[in-house]
Amino acid sequence: MVVSLIGGSRFQSHEQVKEDIMTLPYVFSQLDHIELGFFPTPLHSLPRLTQALNGPNIFIKRDDQTGLATGGNKTRKLEYLIGQALAQGADTVLTAGAVQSNHCRQTAAAAARAGLQCHLVLRGERPSLITGNTLLDQLVGAKIHLVAPKTDMLTALEELALTLKTEGHHPYVIPYGGSNSIGAAAYAAAMFELQDQLQEMDLRIDYIVFASSSGGTQSGLVVGAEMTGFEGHILGISVDKKAGALQSLVADIANGTADLLDVPRIFNPRDILVNDNYIGGGYGVMSQVELNAMRQVARFEGVLVDPVYTGRAFAGLIDLVQQKYFKRDENVLFWHTGGTSGIFGYAQRIAELS
Repeated sequence: MVVSLIGGSRFQSHEQVKEDIMTLPYVFSQLDHIELGFFPTPLHSLPRLTQALNGPNIFIKRDDQTGLATGGNKTRKLEYLIGQALAQGADTVLTAGAVQSNHCRQTAAAAARAGLQCHLVLRGERPSLITGNTLLDQLVGAKIHLVAPKTDMLTALEELALTLKTEGHHPYVIPYGGSNSIGAAAYAAAMFELQDQLQEMDLRIDYIVFASSSGGTQSGLVVGAEMTGFEGHILGISVDKKAGALQSLVADIANGTADLLDVPRIFNPRDILVNDNYIGGGYGVMSQVELNAMRQVARFEGVLVDPVYTGRAFAGLIDLVQQKYFKRDENVLFWHTGGTSGIFGYAQRIAELS
């Protein structure tokens, strides 16, 4: 289901954006921040895939190239979250996710860069072979706490933080996916980076498409669109939540982010554009659909997308192109949120589907 799209007043006019190369507003400098990634990330066309799909012009924003143990979108968020942790005197960070969590892997790498201890609460069965993101978690020195699949992760994090405090540590809890107003602010800032690139390339983008789950990336993008005067559509492909739930989550985080950044806008769930047609078997359940998309992107463009997030979102993009959801002369940007190392955790499943 596709629902509504962001509209309304803008923080900065389109004419202002075209006249001047964008610079971050002063409000961003008031946030605690540490440099962790490689920015700006590349933006380039996917000409062979565009030709193969006979659809709109497809471009890609490579946040899989941000660094931190193979990169991903969480690196942007962690620059602000780890910055706040250090400002608060933390010596330890902890967060949670699935066994093959991209967020947890980047958090562990960010903690190593910042000289902090890292504890990860990972939900799922202990794998017979440690591979993919979990292997990288261990390589960068994170302490892993495996919990049962139905564990309440918020409670588990709170209990672990309390234990660490009693042991004399100063823990800083990073939310699931780094998705709060601090983390989302990083993607509001990313929209300024994007607008710089679009102006330099003399390129108009009609749609930004990406994988959406914990809501922080999409929240930041819609707030950043308001701040920069971006006139295209911001379409999140849900990888696990029904549209209504994800819209509400994104709007809630976006409002907190707007308040943090002094953006005079209230976001309602109906303002958020979400497609939930590609959830398939649920979070992390890989099917032939994801594998076909992974192969298509890899074999036409040499770009890797993962089974959980970017592969599912790209499968959605391909299907929407085939449905003629986009006009043929439109420019569609796929914002690659990472996940490359997670592919190796699905080697057995890929073999089964091949």
